[in-house]
Amino acid sequence: MKILFNKLGEEYKKYKKFFDQKIKKVLKSGNFILGEEVENFEKEFAQYIGVKYCVGVGNGLEALQLSLKALDIGPGDEVITTPLSAVASALCIELVGAKAVFVDIDKYFHLDPTEIEKYITKKTKAILGVHIYGQPFDIEKILKICKKYKLYLIEDCAQAHGAEFKGKKVGSFGAVGCFSFYPTKNLGAFGDAGAIVTNDKRIYEYCKIARNYGQKNQYEHIILGLNSRLDELQAGILRIKLKFLDSLNKKRRKIAELYKSKLKDIPEIKLPLERKNCYHIYHLFVIQVEQRDKLREFLSKKGITTLVHYPKPIHKQLTFKEYNNLSLPNVENVTNKILSLPIHPLLNKKELNYIITTIRKFYQR
Repeated sequence: MKILFNKLGEEYKKYKKFFDQKIKKVLKSGNFILGEEVENFEKEFAQYIGVKYCVGVGNGLEALQLSLKALDIGPGDEVITTPLSAVASALCIELVGAKAVFVDIDKYFHLDPTEIEKYITKKTKAILGVHIYGQPFDIEKILKICKKYKLYLIEDCAQAHGAEFKGKKVGSFGAVGCFSFYPTKNLGAFGDAGAIVTNDKRIYEYCKIARNYGQKNQYEHIILGLNSRLDELQAGILRIKLKFLDSLNKKRRKIAELYKSKLKDIPEIKLPLERKNCYHIYHLFVIQVEQRDKLREFLSKKGITTLVHYPKPIHKQLTFKEYNNLSLPNVENVTNKILSLPIHPLLNKKELNYIITTIRKFYQR
């Protein structure tokens, strides 16, 4: 049996009728940039998250970059963030001229609130937290720190479309929430796409102008902006997928529960934990094992694709060489053990049972 980590082709087949109709509609309209589909998606996504405003942009990195600029964060400023994420979560900080300050993680793979205050200085402007793997970080404690020190909270929601804390969607707690719609996300486009959500009208208006060359009106440029526009085709695709997001997230949760129930008796496997009052949407199902590479090789030989998110923490990347000597023991220990199992909602029972049985065989040898 061959089991891929994602089934993007099958996802298209399942909703082909809807996608094809939408694509034809956009192509026939002749309007491909910042039109009706983008406007409607922005309204629908803002309503889904529970905020006033949404700005569609080119990708998740630029959503973060534009948000930092909207908050007037730049040279001389510091932003606290996590070392366990896609590199975009820290790259955005450096790209606006600010300095990333890395803080170690807790047992949920998130920024550890008990460590954050040690790193706050007069230069600190914001905390950029990542709802990694689909679970909200410790929103309550980090918001409290932000209030105490008058810092902005920026939510990186790239892996958490539909995740909740106390019944409220992530992206609605901070000054701004940033989303990536990369094809593999729970809400994924057919290419690159992203969005910024906020309740702050000033941030909304800035980002709306900044995404389009800093252009207020045609050929009237009032700020230094980017070319970061969500196009009509991707917006149309996202509008369709948004309708199915909650039901597909529920399927991911069911798969996660199956993994947990069938693997909980294997002492060599540490299963992911869920925070109290949180709705984890399992963008990724990440286990911890001592013999990670051997297990991964065994599964690969049996046709099962797994991934590691992420094998090297951001502060150890060559891109961030000035931080390479920084010691963050929790994340450095975890990155040698984590393994992401397939959890796409189109996995069938036969495939899931095969994955579970194969993992059990590895530990029964």
